[in-house]
Amino acid sequence: MEQTKRPLILIAVMLAMFVSAVEATIVSTAMPSIAADLGGFSKYSWVFSAYLLMSTVTVLLYGKLADLVGRKAVFTFGMLLFLIGSLLCGLADSMEQLIAFRFIQGAGAGAIMPIASTIVGDIYSPEERAKIQGYLSSVWGISAIAGPAIGGVLVATIGWQYVFWVNLPLGILSLLGILVYLKEPVRMKRAKVDYRGALFLTIALSSVLYLLIEGGVSFGWLSAPSYLLAIIGALFMFWFVKAERASSDPMMPFEIWQNRAILYANLVSLATGIILIGISSYLPAYVTGVMEQPAAIAGFTLTTMSIGWPIASVLSGRLLISIGYFRTSLLGGSFLLIGTALFVTMQPGFGPLWAGMSSFFVGVGMGLTSTAFIVSIQSAVSYDKRGAATASNMFMRNLGSTIGVALLGSILNSSLLNRLDDSSNLSLESVNSILSIDSRVQLPEADKLVLQEALAFGLRNVYSIAFLCALVSFLLIFGLRGLKGVKPDVK
Repeated sequence: MEQTKRPLILIAVMLAMFVSAVEATIVSTAMPSIAADLGGFSKYSWVFSAYLLMSTVTVLLYGKLADLVGRKAVFTFGMLLFLIGSLLCGLADSMEQLIAFRFIQGAGAGAIMPIASTIVGDIYSPEERAKIQGYLSSVWGISAIAGPAIGGVLVATIGWQYVFWVNLPLGILSLLGILVYLKEPVRMKRAKVDYRGALFLTIALSSVLYLLIEGGVSFGWLSAPSYLLAIIGALFMFWFVKAERASSDPMMPFEIWQNRAILYANLVSLATGIILIGISSYLPAYVTGVMEQPAAIAGFTLTTMSIGWPIASVLSGRLLISIGYFRTSLLGGSFLLIGTALFVTMQPGFGPLWAGMSSFFVGVGMGLTSTAFIVSIQSAVSYDKRGAATASNMFMRNLGSTIGVALLGSILNSSLLNRLDDSSNLSLESVNSILSIDSRVQLPEADKLVLQEALAFGLRNVYSIAFLCALVSFLLIFGLRGLKGVKPDVK
């Protein structure tokens, strides 16, 4: 690693993280327009779920492969798959096609964030990592500042397809930077890929995901399909754990979870993943459909989250050294509580400034906690486990987002159905009509008010779950007590 050109590699890594992070906010901003164009509001959450499911399942596999065959090869494969998926998403002409292409895009995205973070952990010392990981975490914020703004402009001018295609030039530049400048040690260990574990985990998560999204909508919660999906999910998750314990090279080495820094950081990341997806996925629909604001304003309300995120990320790197992991994480947990509480109390008449303020506090909380967790995890393991350990944290956050978008989507759809039951001429798909100005002006005033009230009620339930997750996160952070600061590297 001493021959690597660190500044150039860092630029390539930051570009990769930008591409991966911008995908979340830019698509969220465009989703009301995509749903209005392609139809299928009932499949709204599947556009996020397909991407999150594949990135969640593959992140562990990529992390393990990075330890076995090298960071560069795995990163290259993942980035190419992500770019192909991005190209195809922009070419989709139905919601079903878009969902299918998001599966491809997500399968590539699973490699980008964990491998990029692992590369930084390899080429910088523990003391340097606190500062550098703060910069990397801030990329999430910087990308989200650009994402909603760019997304709003693209949707209003040349079309939503370009929210996917904007990734292509930046992704190619990042890939070239890693290929040219990253030099890795020769690996003598023969790679043994845990395909069986990956298959079991995919089936388990897919079953649970489908149950959470369609339960209470396509079939009842207390019905044969629900029971069958729950049994399949539990059975394959049991087989996954059993296969991992028996494997000589598991894609999730359970022994790393015995480390307290990793255990509690990962559990908190699971809860914050639900918070993050709940805010970023559905806030644009609230601002656009209920507050009747244009896409650019909806983008602004997410942008404030990303203003708070980079500021807090850079600050977190300094706080880790001065006050330690526990106090830094606890401060972040407090901001998450405040931000989600503001969302629960939000009313349509409060306007987008209230939504933006709420997002800002959530962003500060995410910036403080995410940086602290990555630095503490990478300091707790040796080089040959750093890829898997980093990936475990990404997996838990992605798992939280995957479960969150499905669970919260189901809660939203069920809440809408309950509120619209008394309106014989309105259905779940009628919500599409309040997500754009053109279709909204054609609605009878009474129908518009019913739909807006129903959407506001459903999203308030979504934000209540996000608040509960913030409370759980805050309590779990106390498990980090005693971790004082950056420790010497583990060799």
